[in-house]
Amino acid sequence: MGDLFSEAANRRLGASAPLAQRLRPLTLDDFAGQEHVIGQGRALRLAIEQDRVPSMILYGPPGSGKTTLARIVAQTTGADFEELSAVSATVSNVREVLARARERLGASDRRTILFLDEIHRFNKAQQDALLPGVEDGLLTLIGATTENPYFEVNSALLSRTQIYELEAHSVDTLREVVRRGAEALEVEVSPEVEELIATRAGGDARNALNILELSVETARAEGGALEERHVDDAARKRPLSYDKGGDKHYDFISAWIKSTRAGDVQASVYYLAAMLEGGEDARFIARRMIILASEDIGNADPQALVVAVAAANAVEHVGLPEARLNLAQAAVYLARAPKSNASYVAIGKATQVVRERGHLLPPAALRSAAYAGAKKLGRGEGYIYPHGDPAGFDVDCLPDELKGTVFYEPSGNGEET
Repeated sequence: MGDLFSEAANRRLGASAPLAQRLRPLTLDDFAGQEHVIGQGRALRLAIEQDRVPSMILYGPPGSGKTTLARIVAQTTGADFEELSAVSATVSNVREVLARARERLGASDRRTILFLDEIHRFNKAQQDALLPGVEDGLLTLIGATTENPYFEVNSALLSRTQIYELEAHSVDTLREVVRRGAEALEVEVSPEVEELIATRAGGDARNALNILELSVETARAEGGALEERHVDDAARKRPLSYDKGGDKHYDFISAWIKSTRAGDVQASVYYLAAMLEGGEDARFIARRMIILASEDIGNADPQALVVAVAAANAVEHVGLPEARLNLAQAAVYLARAPKSNASYVAIGKATQVVRERGHLLPPAALRSAAYAGAKKLGRGEGYIYPHGDPAGFDVDCLPDELKGTVFYEPSGNGEET
């Protein structure tokens, strides 16, 4: 009797499950996007098709297909498939899986694949408990994470797994997903609405289907056709994916620095806006602006440093959201300023010489003669005061061992001539 109720519950659950769950692909041919990972002829696709899946970590944003790929492996493999969520699993759970895997291998020569969702939530002790099983080949691990595994996963475990990075879906891929969803819901979706849903989904296939489903339900409740206003109402969540403590923090500031360095003012402003909307610390951005002003602009436009420091002061005195205007002004100025890294290169060369050769003493003429007995030691002897004798401007002031060495070479850009 219990089985009958269970079967009935499963049928009803399937019928009432969210559209994204009902349309989850079951084969690689149905999987949308990620051609760089599972396209025809790709190593991972061949491994799945030939049932020789290696231990791996699938890394990518929400809705990119990590869990779906694991489900496809579960459908196609001849191995026993076990699943744990790192949110609730304990070291004891891991050891139980390892014990079952060992028993299967010994009793029936059957392999075990463990899918571990949100592997980044496993602490060091939990990851260490997994390590022997993965290392010995007792089980095949498939981990899924939205966080950069190089930040979150033990190096020992990383060295025994393949890392596959899944990307946020393109708008074209999401339009295909929306079309599939519209067919399942038996609804007409105009190209404009299709485009809007795909754009508002923010690269997330599950989000695209959720928006579609809610939009359709709203339109049907009104008794009318699906319109863009239904999508706007359903897609209130902004398509943002930003983690202040993870790799996007580094990726976006890196993109801002490189765009600004390249003089791409449009990209500079965009990445600034993305960071601010993602909740990035405005003081962190301001500090990077100050650094860039000297590292990449320098004396080609000395005013750049003044602008960057002023923006940083504005952040402290004004605060967000208004300070975004000051940061935007500074970003535009820095992007459009002439560029030179001559000062950056100069201090790098000089530092290297100091580290290699130590603190070489200045010439006697330049050393301090401001204390009793200094002249008896020859300090200051031969010094030419430039304001009294122009010849003082032509003196090589480097230590004797470095005479003639060139550290700073003007770029010829802007004011740096």
